[in-house]
Amino acid sequence: MKEYVSVEKKDGVATITVDRPPLNVLSKQVFKELGDVFDSLEHDNEAVAVVFTTAGEKAFVAGADIKEFPEMIGNKDMKKSVMEGHDVLNRIDAFPKPTIVVLDGLTLGGGCELALAFDIRIAEEQATIGLPEIKLGIFPGGGGTQRLPRLVGEAKAKEMMYTGESVSAAEAKSIGLVNQVTATGEGITEAMKMAGKMSGYSLEPLSRIKKAVNQGMELNFNEAIELEADLFKQVFHTEDVKEGLNAFMEKRKPTFSHK
Repeated sequence: MKEYVSVEKKDGVATITVDRPPLNVLSKQVFKELGDVFDSLEHDNEAVAVVFTTAGEKAFVAGADIKEFPEMIGNKDMKKSVMEGHDVLNRIDAFPKPTIVVLDGLTLGGGCELALAFDIRIAEEQATIGLPEIKLGIFPGGGGTQRLPRLVGEAKAKEMMYTGESVSAAEAKSIGLVNQVTATGEGITEAMKMAGKMSGYSLEPLSRIKKAVNQGMELNFNEAIELEADLFKQVFHTEDVKEGLNAFMEKRKPTFSHK
C-alpha cells in the first residue's frame, strides 16, 4: 500500500493520483512511489494509456519538498540524490505508452518539471505554471533547463527561469507549453476522453510513435528517418497490424491484442 500515490485501471486507461495535502509537494517518498507505479504499469496490457492527476483544488504540484533542501547544502553527495529524481522523471518521459497530465492549479518548480516529462499536458483555466527557483537562490534542477527549452524555445524558457515568473494556462497554451485549456473541473474529463480514444488503438504502433519522436528529436534528420523506417518495419511484424488491416477490409472495428 503506497502512502501518497494510487492507481485505478478502467477500459485500458490507468489513472495515477498523487494525494499529499495541502499542496502535493514532491518528496523523495513521492518520487519513489511514482517510479514504482510506472514500473508496474510498463508491461501491464490493461493499461494502454496513462492519465496523471493530483488531489485537492489549489495545486497540481506546488514544487519540491523544500524541507528536504537544507540537508543538501554543502553536501558532497547531493548529486546522487538529484540523479535519483532524474531517473524517475526520465522513466516517465521514456515510458512506452501515451501519458497525459492534468494541471489543475499551482504547477511550480518540481511540479512544472514533472509535468514536462509527460507527453500531453491539459491545463484547467485557473492553473499557473512556472519555475520560480531563482527566487530561492537556486535554479531548476529537475530537468527544467533541458525540457522546457525543447518545448517552448530557448528565449521563452530563459525568460521564465531568469525571472521566476509564472504563466497563465492561456499563455502556456499560446507558447506550446500545454496542449489544451479547459474550464475549472473539466481537465480530468478531457484527459479521460483523450486517453479513452488512445486506449482503443494498439500499443505496438503507439509505443513506436513515442520512441520515434523522443529519440528522433535528438538525432539529425537523416538518422531520425532511419530510426522511423526501422520502427515502421517492426510494426509490420506484429499481430495487430494484421488485425488492423483485416478489420479495415472487413469494415469492422479492430480488436487489438497489443502483440
